[in-house]
Amino acid sequence: MTIRNGISRRGLLAGAAGMTATGIMAGGLILPRGALAQSAPQKGGQFRIGHSGGATSDTIDPATFAAGPVVTAMLAVCNNLIEIDAKGQAVPELAESYEPDAEARIWTFRIRDAQFGDGRKVTANDVVASFNHHRGDNTVSGAKGALAQVRDIRADGDNVVMFELESGNADFAYLTSDYHFIIMPANSDGTLNWQSGLGTGGYTLVDHEPGVRITLKRRDDYWKPDRAWFDDVTLMTINDPTARQNALMTGEVDAVNGPDLSTIHLLQRRPGITLVETTGTAHYTMPAFCDVAPFNDVNVRLALKHAINRQEIIEKVLRGYGQVANDSPIAPANRYYAADLPQNSYDPDKAKHYLQKAGLSDLTVELSTSNAAFTGAVDAAQLFQQSAKAAGININVKREPEDGYWSNVWLKKPFCVGYWNGRPTEDDMFSLVYSKGAEWNESHWDNAHFNELLLKARAELDDNLRREMYTEMQGLVSQDGGTIIPVFVNYVDAHNDKVAHGEVAGDRFFDGWKLVERWYAA
Repeated sequence: MTIRNGISRRGLLAGAAGMTATGIMAGGLILPRGALAQSAPQKGGQFRIGHSGGATSDTIDPATFAAGPVVTAMLAVCNNLIEIDAKGQAVPELAESYEPDAEARIWTFRIRDAQFGDGRKVTANDVVASFNHHRGDNTVSGAKGALAQVRDIRADGDNVVMFELESGNADFAYLTSDYHFIIMPANSDGTLNWQSGLGTGGYTLVDHEPGVRITLKRRDDYWKPDRAWFDDVTLMTINDPTARQNALMTGEVDAVNGPDLSTIHLLQRRPGITLVETTGTAHYTMPAFCDVAPFNDVNVRLALKHAINRQEIIEKVLRGYGQVANDSPIAPANRYYAADLPQNSYDPDKAKHYLQKAGLSDLTVELSTSNAAFTGAVDAAQLFQQSAKAAGININVKREPEDGYWSNVWLKKPFCVGYWNGRPTEDDMFSLVYSKGAEWNESHWDNAHFNELLLKARAELDDNLRREMYTEMQGLVSQDGGTIIPVFVNYVDAHNDKVAHGEVAGDRFFDGWKLVERWYAA
């Protein structure tokens, strides 16, 4: 069974192994907060984007990608084998087609006829180098853990790549859409020439001033005739949400992500400004190192989970643009979302109970935060500080510098505030952040039963059994895990009337981080 024009997860292996699965149930546009544009796209124009998450430490090495304008820019310069469309489907991108074997253990990708920005044709060797860049003992990639399941990657001629997995994975095609796995040229020794900044996408990289701005120019020879409309694109790092919003209102930029929800009514009243809201898998996190006291006691972790007022964060930080979460990263938009798990709700008495089980009468911890983590992160930490007092928990909120937050605080400080866009599959999300030894296991959590279930669920081709295992895994993360996940977050972007777009994807903000390729001049 070869997939050529995109397929949802439903029926991916139907016929081959009797399995059915679906794509992201949500991930679509919530309308109207701004209507979809009806104008036909035309080539030309300039696009200026105000983007959060940029830092002076940013590089174009895909192994270092975390978030921010450099990722959005490089997703326009490069392609993945697969991309996620607005309906949550895995659509062939640089791969012309892909095909799993009957056990979903060996996946074959046929590479389409495309060229890098310097005119050289992309080959299977470039694809192999692009993935191997994230594998092996010497890689620094945050996606290393996601590829631990890959036993071998090999070229079969110039335009076929074969992935051999340790065991079956019905969702492997989705995994290749991860933004780390952009395809760049290989060096003659098989390493990745990421320094070239070359890709097969619709734009070329003109200039990158880390933490300041990135400039792109459209290619005339892009293999997608219905993408990459703007002549020139500039992505500006504007980490402060108020400054981003003001830049849009004054015409300095044409689009921004994450406007300040506390003042979003000002944008709603502004003529020529459209809000774009999508629902997907995004969530706020507060990871605590499970191997560092006092967080190494599960009772302390449960006390903190019952000391946070989730609904208050929905109302005061998100202004209603989200919903309560249950300390698991699997969202209602995911296929195997476990809606019936007992909710970790705000209950100071229960929090005190767990403190007593830990042998404590009170607790003092430090929580690092910055609005670089997400818009309103400082406010969310301060709300947690206030709600926890009733449980005898004193949270010292430490506001960290915005520049370098993701490199200097996240994964470095034992208790901090974070943010995840989520992933389209349960396996991808769990493997990347919650499995033993994962590069981005932000809480250092290690649960043997969870790790065992992770491998079993990945290879399980019976949909009902998979659901049972993923439900149990969500329960383990919720009750034993080291990460507080108080809320799921709707994406809210805003743009002026100089730009337009079609249906917007919900796998990440900014149209799945693909607005540079998909949006156009109005």
